[in-house]
Amino acid sequence: MAEDDKGKALITKNKKALHDYIILQRIEAGISLLGTEVKSVKSGNINLKDGYCFIRDGEVFLRNVHIGTYRYANRLNHEPMRERKLLLHRDEIRKLHARIKERGFTLVPLLVYQKRGKIKFEIGLVRGKKLYDKKEDIKKRDVSRDLKERYGTSHLSGHLK
Repeated sequence: MAEDDKGKALITKNKKALHDYIILQRIEAGISLLGTEVKSVKSGNINLKDGYCFIRDGEVFLRNVHIGTYRYANRLNHEPMRERKLLLHRDEIRKLHARIKERGFTLVPLLVYQKRGKIKFEIGLVRGKKLYDKKEDIKKRDVSRDLKERYGTSHLSGHLK
């Protein structure tokens, strides 16, 4: 795990969400984890691929995020697919709830990182991409890759963003 300039050490990212959704807003959230879950996440044993967030009783929960069992914890291990509570301020939850009620918006986990020893999730308020949006992104990526192969990275400064 390499730290960036803000003291964040990336653990994993949700590549599927970045491909399938248009990200409208990013929110940093803490998470309530058990001890074995923390050790498992810090070792990179987490999968965000099918995860999503929902709001129930004024609290945000994370569902379908797989945190593998911790290898060295015998009978005290956690359930890999349990719902986990995200820690956000009440005002943030209220604003998110209002946006989610609108048609087509949802919350998905985008990143998991470590910040000052704590596990943090970056969740995104997203809207699903249409098929033509996905095809356009793939086309841009292919053209960018071809240009890099042909001319190297120095000629691409500022192109295709």
